[in-house]
Amino acid sequence: SHHKLHFSNTMSEAGAESSDDLSGIGGFLFFVFIVHPATAWILRPGRFERRKSIMYAIAFLAGLAAIKTGIEYNAKGPNYYVRLGVSRDSNPLEIKRAYKKLSLQLHPDKNPSPDASDQFDSVKQAYDILMDLELRGVYNKFGSPGISSNKRFDETQFFVELAVFYLTWGMMVFVLTLGKRSGDARQWVFTGMIVMLVLEIAEMTSQENPLPSWLFPQTTEYEAVWLMHSLFPAFMNGCRSLGSFLYVDLEAQTRQLLLALQEQNKDMLLVLRDVQIGVQSLLANGLGGGNTSIGARPSSGMNSGSASAPLQKATPTGKIREIQERLQSSNANVVKAVSDLKSEGKTSSSFGFYAFILAYVLFSFLFNR
Repeated sequence: SHHKLHFSNTMSEAGAESSDDLSGIGGFLFFVFIVHPATAWILRPGRFERRKSIMYAIAFLAGLAAIKTGIEYNAKGPNYYVRLGVSRDSNPLEIKRAYKKLSLQLHPDKNPSPDASDQFDSVKQAYDILMDLELRGVYNKFGSPGISSNKRFDETQFFVELAVFYLTWGMMVFVLTLGKRSGDARQWVFTGMIVMLVLEIAEMTSQENPLPSWLFPQTTEYEAVWLMHSLFPAFMNGCRSLGSFLYVDLEAQTRQLLLALQEQNKDMLLVLRDVQIGVQSLLANGLGGGNTSIGARPSSGMNSGSASAPLQKATPTGKIREIQERLQSSNANVVKAVSDLKSEGKTSSSFGFYAFILAYVLFSFLFNR
């Protein structure tokens, strides 16, 4: 009967693990269609102060990722080390002592709980796996699905699966981050993927768990890899939102600045030409006094609205004052063009976005079968 119960518990855990595909797709869609728009709302220009917007967005993303991952982790249930109350470095003697203590407490004859039998069988299953050194190694690397499928570590198969996973994600990230606005985000995500890849290889190829036992005494390699994969969609969407918000289009700013300087140059040339004409008129009239008037033509760039007005009267001193005023006004426009220029629109195509969604769904179903 114990063998039947062990098989039943293992199959139920395998079924729970197989639902991770749907959970992963749901989590991904949750981050893309809910979290990303909410983050964009927080980061919208003018919503908050720039520094506060970044802090609020990071706190929002980190909090949601922690809550979602915590709920999924609790839904998976405690691992075998947690069930027995031992660490992954515990020797068989320590595991046996922990099992005897728990078996006496949870035995259906002494445990009044309605699910006493299930609790006892769960502890017995954990004890059977951890006492077998070979099965214990399989459980550490591949979890309950590895036990149910009798999986063993094969280096070639491992690197093939690793290449398929990261190349697929890499292509999808590239499609989603097309456009100049997402250039920084793409670099951040790819850097995170490289770090995650190195950590995963270190976890799965090492004889001993590289995680420090004093910090993660009951965490297996399988759980560490699962945690990285679970947090990656949140990390990717966070980079995408912040990268778009922090992007500065230097080409557009330079173009606006040059246009403003060009208009300023036009105004200066027009006014200086009027001054030159006025000075020549004074010289032609034999310097007939400081009240000699000068025809001031309106500037096409600055006073286009007064083009039909009659010629104004001004002295040379007034013309110089006019130059100063126009230069100040033009400089103010240049400063405004530089300081008020905002990044324009999103450049990532909708086709790439929906192709990414479809590719992720197909990948989740095909790769995990």
